[in-house]
Amino acid sequence: MGSLPGILLLIVGLLVSVGLHEVGHLLPAKKFGVKVPQYFIGFGPTIWSTTKGGTEYGLKALPLGGYVRLAGMVWPGAESRKQVNRKGEVTIAEETRRASAAELTLTEEPHAFWRLGAGKRLIVMFGGPVMNFLIAGVLLAVVFCGIGILQPSNQISTVSTCVTDSDRCEEGDPPAPGAQAGIMPEDVIVSWDGTPVSDWDDIQQTIAAGDANPVNVVVERDGTEKTLVVTPTLAERPVVGENGEVATDANGEVLTEQRPYVGIGPAYTHERVSLTEIPGELWDLTSGTAQVIAKLPGDLWNTATGLITGDDRASSGVMGIVGAADLAGNITSSDQDAYGLSARIGDLLLLIASLNISLFLFNLLPLLPLDGGHIVGAAYEGVRRRFAQLRGKPDPGPVDIARLMPFGYIVAFAFILMTVLLIVADIVNPIF
Repeated sequence: MGSLPGILLLIVGLLVSVGLHEVGHLLPAKKFGVKVPQYFIGFGPTIWSTTKGGTEYGLKALPLGGYVRLAGMVWPGAESRKQVNRKGEVTIAEETRRASAAELTLTEEPHAFWRLGAGKRLIVMFGGPVMNFLIAGVLLAVVFCGIGILQPSNQISTVSTCVTDSDRCEEGDPPAPGAQAGIMPEDVIVSWDGTPVSDWDDIQQTIAAGDANPVNVVVERDGTEKTLVVTPTLAERPVVGENGEVATDANGEVLTEQRPYVGIGPAYTHERVSLTEIPGELWDLTSGTAQVIAKLPGDLWNTATGLITGDDRASSGVMGIVGAADLAGNITSSDQDAYGLSARIGDLLLLIASLNISLFLFNLLPLLPLDGGHIVGAAYEGVRRRFAQLRGKPDPGPVDIARLMPFGYIVAFAFILMTVLLIVADIVNPIF
């Protein structure tokens, strides 16, 4: 199939996700009467647009995201506000206030975003991230309940003819125990050493718990059960941690251990789950992504130093859009026979679901210019007004969130640096 279809599908999926994120802001904003001048997909020169209901909808030349512009995002400020610095220059906060106010005529001023109550502003700002969360949930339901997840079964697909560390048998390599015992492809393992097995995990655990002594293995072949005697051999195999990564020592050498080896591999089948299991899957994806974000500073540091030292990046580390595109390309270009079209589509949808959860969590970070920064501002304003009301104090008025814009520029610059770093790392020192 090649890499291009996977990359294109990922780009389309991201554009749709970003577009729906902005719809999550757009719909409640218009419902609450906020003036919404623009809704665009992409950045750069406009290639198409149309105006409806006071909003210009359109497409930009560079498909790198999208935006919705809400007029009057920040409070114009009190009369006593600081407008210039010591040098007599207009402050960044004041420039932000003036730019926000300039989006509205005098008659449109009541339709400014900042005039909404704190509760309505929270609904508008939560709308985008919540949309990404819902997209992820729908995609997980499609994959887990519709397509099914490719899982190893207790049916045998491959039987090694010898015990070897390479990809082919050489003269002198001992015969593999499975082949020697007569196990054949398409056999279904019914029990192992008297223990019933129903999936590949059962088989692996039963083999690992044993030793190199002969065991009775019951297989079903052509509708008939047969009992075979298998004598596992102890072979040197890499130590695999709980996270699925191969363990290494302080010098980076792969750690190995003696483990029972049979030389059989499973057939894969699509297993569907009930819709009631989707919330749990969504929670697992969200919590896992949150853990990645929590260790993001350390991962970025390791990524940066790895570009200098040449150290390999951890397979569980963070990747950028180029790495995600490379992963999508690998999904569609894989030449594994057992990796069918439905499995590839499922994995692409899971990748897009994961990216939507990343968008959901990133946008909730309490930092301007992210949605989370505006959410914190609206929440603080609502709490402050409520406390003043309970104490019989005058309304303290809106929160002057424009004062935080200098910090917002620092955050935006940091995100740009992070994006550039990950793009370079994905090209020069890719994870996969």
